[in-house]
Amino acid sequence: MTSTSVIDELKRTQILELLEQGKRVDGRALDEAREIKIETNAIPKANGSARVFLGDTEVICGVKIQPDRPFPDTGDKGLFICTAELLPLSHPTVETGPPQPPVIELARVVDRGIRESHMVDVSQLVIEKDKSVIGVFADNVVVDYDGNLFDACSYAATAALLTTKTPKWNWTDDSPVLAEGEDRPLPITTIPVSVTMGKIGNYIVVDPNGDEWESMDARVTITTDSDGNICALQKGGSDGFTQDEINQCGEISVRIGAKIREKLKAAQKDSQ
Repeated sequence: MTSTSVIDELKRTQILELLEQGKRVDGRALDEAREIKIETNAIPKANGSARVFLGDTEVICGVKIQPDRPFPDTGDKGLFICTAELLPLSHPTVETGPPQPPVIELARVVDRGIRESHMVDVSQLVIEKDKSVIGVFADNVVVDYDGNLFDACSYAATAALLTTKTPKWNWTDDSPVLAEGEDRPLPITTIPVSVTMGKIGNYIVVDPNGDEWESMDARVTITTDSDGNICALQKGGSDGFTQDEINQCGEISVRIGAKIREKLKAAQKDSQ
């Protein structure tokens, strides 16, 4: 444990020294995200799927569509639920067993960003009001970890949803009956994009890699919709942000988000 702490402190010192020179350990500018690669239709049997590479971080998302019971207070709307899982092979520190708090937070942040943007119009996913609705389940699996799972999982889930085809069910004899051959795209209203920024000392960096992630004092994930409106924000870490820093992060999320959104649109077009 002691040697690990010493190594982590040495990494942080090196990262801070570079930041003072306006540099990062991987050569990027402070406000530059890593290269993003998006592959759609990664899981043939899923209703929608995508594989995303954010630098050396790799995530696969599969979307499952099925009839479900509505929530008691939203009988006129379908369901959307997002989950996350880290494979043991993704990083030496990952172990099997129940999801740990960081993984639970990961799923909730990704879920909230997509849900609060109203990306999927769940009002159109009703089979029979108050009786049966369509459930949309986006399951993220982290294959390789090198920092910033929030954005990698969000991009994978968004890309998978953009290429998802939902079957049609008719309400017959008090139960949903599948209508063969009537698959259709999900009702999509916007394309949310999350941008995560880390604070290391007095410096803010976009899309922290693995070493930067371990050196952060604080982080913030901001999700914007296609109109550039902020629809979700999650702060983490032991330190805080000033009002000016939050304003700066908001402006960065809009600017970077617009570029990433074009990549998601291109991936959607390529899948058609």
